[in-house]
Amino acid sequence: MTNRFESKENRILGISDQVYRIFSVVIFIAIAVLFYLAVDASGRSTIEKQKESLENALSRDIVQCYSIEGQYPPDLQYLEDHYGLTYDKTTFFVDYQPIASNLYPDVTVIQISK
Repeated sequence: MTNRFESKENRILGISDQVYRIFSVVIFIAIAVLFYLAVDASGRSTIEKQKESLENALSRDIVQCYSIEGQYPPDLQYLEDHYGLTYDKTTFFVDYQPIASNLYPDVTVIQISK
């Protein structure tokens, strides 16, 4: 008696078992690649949102400092100490250049490549 799974009559469209195995591996690899691309795109989107959030927080803290104290913060450390600014220093570099105590400082947020 033969095994029903090895019967040549049960083949769909006359395709061999080896072709089915190869087709299964190709589908699995395609799904894995699509999953990787989706996770990578999601990560890039998250970093961009973090950068935008940091820029908004910097702007808000600078304006708040000016409205409370009557002068813009002298440096970035001042914002961290007195206004609770926190950010990931391994991901972003913040270039803070004060111009004068009564002029809005030049602030640039740069993503550090990993």
